[in-house]
Amino acid sequence: MNKQEILDAIPHRDPFLMVDEVIERSDRRIVGVKTFDGREWFFAGHYPDYPLVPGVLLCEAAMQCGAILLAGHFTADVGKVPVATRINNVRFKRMVRPGEKIVMEVELTERLADAFFLNAKVSVDGQAAVRFEFACTAAEK
Repeated sequence: MNKQEILDAIPHRDPFLMVDEVIERSDRRIVGVKTFDGREWFFAGHYPDYPLVPGVLLCEAAMQCGAILLAGHFTADVGKVPVATRINNVRFKRMVRPGEKIVMEVELTERLADAFFLNAKVSVDGQAAVRFEFACTAAEK
């Protein structure tokens, strides 16, 4: 998926869009990438002398990939968007610095009516940066 297809799938926009490209997608799995070039707004304060991507934004990036995946499941629900309802078992494994590219792998593990349960892994150069589970539901726009 290119940038326009991503923009068509989810409501997120710059400067809060955390997916540059989707390199793999099926009904149950998606792989996206994001490169942090160092000019992002949050580096100015997190931390000025040792800039790091905030862990919560790594989770957000993976959840945005999950939202792109779920957009295909909401085609019949016009006017609905996926929103996070839960995040569990978050494990931060590696810091992410300016200039690094993250790979976000998200898998849909279960669906119960309008509740979707997913697993996420964010990595840099094959090393896990964060792993977690999350849930989403369809909400009115």
